[in-house]
Formats: sequence, C-alpha cells, structure tokens
Amino acid sequence: MSLSGDDVRRLVSELPETVEQFAWGMPIFRVAGKLFLTLPEGETSMAVRCPIVDRDELVLAEPEKFWIAPHEAWNAWVRVRLAALEDRGELRDIVVDSWRQAAPRQLVEGE
Repeated sequence: MSLSGDDVRRLVSELPETVEQFAWGMPIFRVAGKLFLTLPEGETSMAVRCPIVDRDELVLAEPEKFWIAPHEAWNAWVRVRLAALEDRGELRDIVVDSWRQAAPRQLVEGE
C-alpha cells in the first residue's frame, strides 16, 4: 500500500481547527494558526513536528522511513517518506502526534 498526500489531507481534515494553505512552494497545514505539517517533495513525504531527542532516535532506528532535512537540523521537525509507512494507522499516529504538539491545550484535551 502506498500512501499519498491525499491520505494525509483526509486525516488532517478530521482534526479540529486545521487549515490547509500553500507556502514555500508546497501545501502546509496549521492548527489554530500554528504550523504542524508540510507536504514537500511533490507530496511524496511530509515534515512533522517531533521533539529532537525522539527525532534522532527515529532516524537512527528507521532511516528508510525518517530523515532530517539539512535546514531543519536544529528544529524539532522530521521528514517522513509516505511510501515507507506501513499503513494508514501509522500515518494517523504520526499526523495526530504532530497536531497535538502544535494545538492549543484545550483542543488536545477535547479531542
């Protein structure tokens, strides 16, 4: 199964207060005004929020799935190859985790 940007959009549309915009030459997604996901590389990957410690562990454990873009090396973001994800459940977990990191606390608690 190969996941796509459309799969990401479907998941994002289920999350409260999310908006899709276009910036930096790609689709971007915000919750309550805060950026939490982008679809770079022709929508074959996504960039999501991820604490740096967790991000580094993910990249070491599964480099075929996760990597760090050079300009994001000092930020809490990780890239994810959509084709390398196992299923929609794994995609959902990653998208929701990124959303929770950007969403206001009352939204997260009400989810």
